[in-house]
Amino acid sequence: MIRKVRLEDIRKVHQLINQAASRGEMLPRSLGELYDNMRDYFVYVEGDTIAGTGALHICWENLAEVRSLCVAESARKKGTGRALVEACVEEARVYDIHKLFLLTYQVEFFLRCGFSVTDKKVFPQKIWSDCIKCAKFPECDETAMIREI
Repeated sequence: MIRKVRLEDIRKVHQLINQAASRGEMLPRSLGELYDNMRDYFVYVEGDTIAGTGALHICWENLAEVRSLCVAESARKKGTGRALVEACVEEARVYDIHKLFLLTYQVEFFLRCGFSVTDKKVFPQKIWSDCIKCAKFPECDETAMIREI
């Protein structure tokens, strides 16, 4: 089941994201970032377990970022990640947003979800709001991707 995150989920989401980050699959998120942006997040729930998460973060007029997409090992290869991406797409449609982008190390997965590789320079709002705070800036090794909806 996919639903919006709840306060009691945040520590589990934090653990899930940072476990994936420790494996080099994504960048980490702090608890503060998760609480600040919790309205952006969806979770995939299996019983009492948070088995996946992802967020739609509105950046600018007609532009939103799919961020922090992460699926527990036990829930992979079952459509969980794709379902989380589609939850973000559906929410973007609610807000009449037609461009979604992301920065990722998981290029093949997002290609299968309808995204295409693009240049980071297309997203100056992202670079000057979030990326400039990243420890990897300006030597970012993530791939920028976009999807028109």
